[in-house]
Amino acid sequence: MLLALDVGNTNLTVGLVEGGAITGTRRAATPRGATADEVELLLAGLLGLEARALDDVRAVAIASVVPAVTAAVGAVGARRGMGMLVASPGNVPLAVRVDRPGEVGPDRLVNALAVARLYGTPAVVADFGTATTFDCVGPDGAFLGGAIAPGLELGLEALAARTAKLPRVELRAPDRALGRDTAHAIQAGAVLGYQALASGLLARLRAELAEVSGARAGDVRCVLTGGLSAAPWAHDIGGVDVIDPNLTLKGLAILHAEVAGGEPLARGA
Repeated sequence: MLLALDVGNTNLTVGLVEGGAITGTRRAATPRGATADEVELLLAGLLGLEARALDDVRAVAIASVVPAVTAAVGAVGARRGMGMLVASPGNVPLAVRVDRPGEVGPDRLVNALAVARLYGTPAVVADFGTATTFDCVGPDGAFLGGAIAPGLELGLEALAARTAKLPRVELRAPDRALGRDTAHAIQAGAVLGYQALASGLLARLRAELAEVSGARAGDVRCVLTGGLSAAPWAHDIGGVDVIDPNLTLKGLAILHAEVAGGEPLARGA
């Protein structure tokens, strides 16, 4: 069994990959200051929720933006004899056509790889996490750059923390933008406003990507992923062709197959 591990600034997501498919996913808060022993206990606990054990894992493929967690997972893998593949600009098999390739987050490259293999190019991937990233993939599968915006939950937390009277509200879309109370007004500004931000950036990136690639704007695929992509309000974002919350985990399985000779991910898995 392959353990695909997506380590973000807020959440850590694990995916169990076997038989060419993702057979289970679990999520926990990212343990930024955890020791290797604590990370081992966390992983064992998440696998236990799927009635599996760390002894079932033969290899780990990880995309991480938290170096301390990457190191702790590496230590766990080393003492358990697991094969380790850490995604980076140096081993993700695609061209990275930006000014500073080494600065691109591995999750963004893994998403680009996944969308090219699963959904076709040219494409834009929007990943809704702590930050929201919009990444452009050229017709040849090359990573061309994109845009980064503060995540929706980050904005809501900042609004509640930096004001005296504005509360933390439930993350859902109201029926109307015209709020008649404070909670409704915050939901309108945050959720409806974020829908507009996402659809506006997708439209602009789609047009710019079409221009530089010589394609029609309608031929550019837009794929939405990330922890918030499964929320009901995300389905109302304009310009999205596919919502795939597990795109990063699928990309890690694809990367492991292509770089380390692992089992290929089945289409539609």
